[in-house]
Amino acid sequence: MPVVDVLNLSGKKVGQVDLADAVFGAKVNPHLLHEASRWYMREIRRGTHKTKDKSEVSGAGRKLWRQKGTGRARVGSIRSPLWRHGGTVHGPKPRDYSYALPKKMLLGALRSALSAKLADQKLTVIDEWSLNSHKTKALAAALGNLKHTKSSLIVSHGENRNLELASRNLERVKLVAPNAVQAYDLLNHDLLLLTKEAVARLVRTLDPEAAAAATPHVESIAPAPVAKKEAAPKAAKSGAKKPAAKKTAKPGKKGK
Repeated sequence: MPVVDVLNLSGKKVGQVDLADAVFGAKVNPHLLHEASRWYMREIRRGTHKTKDKSEVSGAGRKLWRQKGTGRARVGSIRSPLWRHGGTVHGPKPRDYSYALPKKMLLGALRSALSAKLADQKLTVIDEWSLNSHKTKALAAALGNLKHTKSSLIVSHGENRNLELASRNLERVKLVAPNAVQAYDLLNHDLLLLTKEAVARLVRTLDPEAAAAATPHVESIAPAPVAKKEAAPKAAKSGAKKPAAKKTAKPGKKGK
C-alpha cells in the first residue's frame, strides 16, 4: 500500500496517508485510457454544425428560362448546388455524437489514470484548501509552493467559495468534485492535487473490494405507527331545541 505525504498550502509536510492499491496501484491500461478519453470528447462535442441545402437557401423558385430552344444548359432553379450561392449537397446536419460506454470501463480508466499519476510522482495530497481570500494571487502563491509548473487539476469535496473563485481565473487550472473526475482531465493536466476527503471518496467509489452498504430487507422493516386522530370537541348544547321545519312538497309537472 503506497504511503504519500500530506502537505499544507505552504508546501510543508503535516502528515501521511495510505492509498489503496486497488485504486492508486492498479495496472495502467492504455486501451481503457484511450476509450475513456474518446468517449469524453464525444460527450462534450456540441454537434451544432449545419449547412443549408437547396430548399433552405434564399432565391426564387421559378424556372430561369425555358427548357429548350435557347442553346443554353437547362436550369430549373437559381438555388441549384451547381450555382454560386446555391445549396450544399450532403452537408453536415446537427447530430448527437455521444454514445454509451460501460461503467466498468470508465472506473477502470480512472484507476489507470490515478495509478499513472502516482507512478510519475505527479500526485499531491493536500490537508485542506483554507484560503483566506478569493483573490487569484493567494491561490497562485499556494500552487507555487506545491510545485505547480504547467497545469493542475484540483479535486476537492465540499463547498469552498474562495477556492472556486480563485481557481477559475488561472490558466490551465481546473477544479472538480470527486464524483466528477474524468480520466481525460487527469491525462490533460500535469499535476493532480487531492484533498484527504477527496482521496477517501475516490477509494470508496473505485475500490472493487470495498464492501457494499447492507440494505435491510423490505419485510424486516417495521411499518410506521399510525397517528390517532383526535375527536373534534362537541359544540355546547343550547337550552331549547328548535322545531324541525316541515318540508313542503313541490307541485309536480303536468304532462303534455
